[in-house]
Amino acid sequence: MAEPLIFERSVPGRRGYLLPPSDVPGFRADDIVPSDRLRTEPPPLPEIAEFDAIRHYTRLSQQNFSVDTHFYPLGSCTMKYNPKLNERIAALPGFAFLHPFQPAAQVQGMLALLYELEQLLCAITGMHAFTLQPAAGAQGELTGLKIIAAYHRRKGRRRSTILIPDSAHGTNPASAALSGFQVVQLVSGRDGLIDLNELKEKLTKDVAALMLTNPNTLGLFEREIKTIAAVLHEQDALIYMDGANMNALLGIARPGEMGVDLLQLNLHKTFSTPHGGGGPGAGPVGVVKRLEDFLPVPRVRKVGKRFRWEERSRASIGRVHGFYGNVGVLVRAYAYIRALGREGLMRANQAAIINANYLKAKLQPIFPVPFDDHCMHEFVVTLKALKTHGVTAGDVAKRLLDYGFYAPTVYFPLIVDEALMIEPTETESKETLDEFADALLAIEQEAKTKPDLVRQAPQRMIVERLDEVKAAREPNLRWKAGTFLFSPEGSTQRK
Repeated sequence: MAEPLIFERSVPGRRGYLLPPSDVPGFRADDIVPSDRLRTEPPPLPEIAEFDAIRHYTRLSQQNFSVDTHFYPLGSCTMKYNPKLNERIAALPGFAFLHPFQPAAQVQGMLALLYELEQLLCAITGMHAFTLQPAAGAQGELTGLKIIAAYHRRKGRRRSTILIPDSAHGTNPASAALSGFQVVQLVSGRDGLIDLNELKEKLTKDVAALMLTNPNTLGLFEREIKTIAAVLHEQDALIYMDGANMNALLGIARPGEMGVDLLQLNLHKTFSTPHGGGGPGAGPVGVVKRLEDFLPVPRVRKVGKRFRWEERSRASIGRVHGFYGNVGVLVRAYAYIRALGREGLMRANQAAIINANYLKAKLQPIFPVPFDDHCMHEFVVTLKALKTHGVTAGDVAKRLLDYGFYAPTVYFPLIVDEALMIEPTETESKETLDEFADALLAIEQEAKTKPDLVRQAPQRMIVERLDEVKAAREPNLRWKAGTFLFSPEGSTQRK
């Protein structure tokens, strides 16, 4: 049964809370707001009791898929379960009630945490120094690209090209273009990895850096990473690594030892902070020693046993976020790393790799893996064989909802036709992986015998299949009492 709109639950005169009389002297609204900008009638807000509001939104929340309620095989986004202990730690009054304008002498505990988190990230990645300011992976990429540009400017040259493999994350070329660089794509080899001949051919003197994802979006580790780094460094070009897939390397491999010059980490993915829907996030950037001077300011410094902010740096690219980023996310990441320790992080990584390869082995006989190798934390299958039955990867993703599973990433990377990118993460059990595999295998049989059933999915959800193209091109988000004005084709209209 569909949950009514909160406006439809409204009863005139009903209240959830009444404010006490105001003791502030009144004033005329039109003294400060032009009269033609003032309402002539109160806004049509819902009038509802507190318990009705609680029940309404609780019921709505129970209709959602989430990492707390469902398996989220969302490739390249590492949507793993988040320990609730981290939430309690981040909510401690000593963290939650700090104000960013408090002097350093009053926030020594927080500065110590930030400083230690930087040191932990350096130890995990093999980088020399970090900034914790960037509030997302893409902002971390932008920060890294600004550092790359500053590095070459200090060398007295302007290099305008960034090389990006076709197996990289989609934000990479967007961030490079936003930073003013020209993007040149590298076509992957038959093994799904960077083709060294292709790299050497396109490595001109105008190349500022190579921007790669490792492991890449096919879930494959770049085996020639040290050779790739050496080739770049011969031309004094830098190698930037998108570290969003760091969940596959924890405790086993360190980018700094591979020749990587700078990278961003997605703390909200690898280090277990709830994310999605626009935030929260954190994308710290780590650099080798020769790039440290370019890091954003301010930076936390330790002088004796005290911590302070350091604002001065002639080479710094400047501030990239207000205050010091999403500090609540940083607290959660710190708690996660300290709780697991080196051995725990390695075990988490190993479990992620085992889970991915186990699921891949179960699905591969039916769903081919175009770039087939021992995968890391994720893998990509193709559903192109189902197109002969008129069924697409998008249809399969919708049908998975009927089986109680959120869909993995579809149609990415673009180098795989009808792609499903699946990342089980380390927090899922064998039983969950078996259930997910069984659901996909059942849908494959349905696609052959009952293709209309799959094409019309989902059929068991509160909201039926939507016309996504119409919703994107002709959105109508207004509401009128008793009517849904936005009714994509195929969904239930209410008049």
